[in-house]
Amino acid sequence: MKNIAVLGATGSIGKNTLEVIESFPDKFKVTAISGKTNIGLLEKQINQFHPKFVVVMDENTKKQLCHSISDKKIKVECGCEGLNKISTLDEVDIVVSAITGITGLTPTLEAIKKGKHIAIAAKELLVTAGEIILKEVRKNKVNFIPIDSEHNAIFQCLEGRDKKDIKRIILTASGGPFYKEKNLHDISPEQALAHPVWKMGRKISIDSATLMNKGLEVIEAHWLFGIDISKIEIIIHPECIIHSMVEFIDGSVLALLGIPDMKMPIQYALTYPERMPTTLKSLDLAKVSQLNFSVPNFDKFPCLKLAYEAGTIGGTMPAVLNSANDVAVNLFLKKKIKFLDIPQIIEKVMDKHNVIQNPCLDDILASDAWARKEAREIGETL
Repeated sequence: MKNIAVLGATGSIGKNTLEVIESFPDKFKVTAISGKTNIGLLEKQINQFHPKFVVVMDENTKKQLCHSISDKKIKVECGCEGLNKISTLDEVDIVVSAITGITGLTPTLEAIKKGKHIAIAAKELLVTAGEIILKEVRKNKVNFIPIDSEHNAIFQCLEGRDKKDIKRIILTASGGPFYKEKNLHDISPEQALAHPVWKMGRKISIDSATLMNKGLEVIEAHWLFGIDISKIEIIIHPECIIHSMVEFIDGSVLALLGIPDMKMPIQYALTYPERMPTTLKSLDLAKVSQLNFSVPNFDKFPCLKLAYEAGTIGGTMPAVLNSANDVAVNLFLKKKIKFLDIPQIIEKVMDKHNVIQNPCLDDILASDAWARKEAREIGETL
């Protein structure tokens, strides 16, 4: 029996993770969960999984939860201190890091230092602090398994293989809801949230619409697999059947195929190195009939270009890219800026940033705070 702490249990990945855990009652137990604002859902999760520890983000929410839950033996903590506590509990074997943004950075690092098995879904952590995180992963010799379907696919394709044999990594992208649209000037948040294939949270859905999500994944793959940015390519694949590919120096290409359901990579991340039966339906290639591919349009989706630039520059620039994008997406969702203003804000913030190479954690956190402030100020002028 493995004890699991789910950081970000009320988000899209967190909910899917709990569904996977529910399928293996003899293999996994939920020891701790955290949530942010969806207290109603958090209460339902508490009643279903009976964790020993729950973390919310502020004292008012803590008081509300303590009053409403029936099991008074459950310990309710709050804030970053609470996240650090549940990610380092002696009884916890696996930490699922699924908090959007960099809130999960410190608790994930602390979990790595305690030797926990990490299932990582929060790509922002690797984008902003990949070098620091992977250094600790190597030092503490922990399993560090990506949950993103693309990176999970690459991880599986590379198992037991030497990275010197890699010619390139090919990340597949659905193209989002607007890849065939000619005019993106009057796109509404509601349109951008309507992803044609994946069911995701609001922020990542907008990132998929701008293709920033794929740009962040390029930087993530660079750190996860130790591959130069120049050897990581993107290809549009609307069917989302091939989750990513690796080409080797002899011309061979390995690909991982499967139905587009996040429960599949989540299950593998939790059961690694074992494989377990699944209740998910099998891939029917005859029914799919055909697979299509095309080259991404960097002019139409400038967030891709900005992500490659930030990843190539390195240092604190990826953190600035991520933070500026986070603010811009939030402004768009609140209808304070237009869809095409998102890359403009990001580019302006990047242009103003003085990059720090080989940053420490404090440098990254300071750059994050600076970029958020700059992005908000620029957004107010648009």
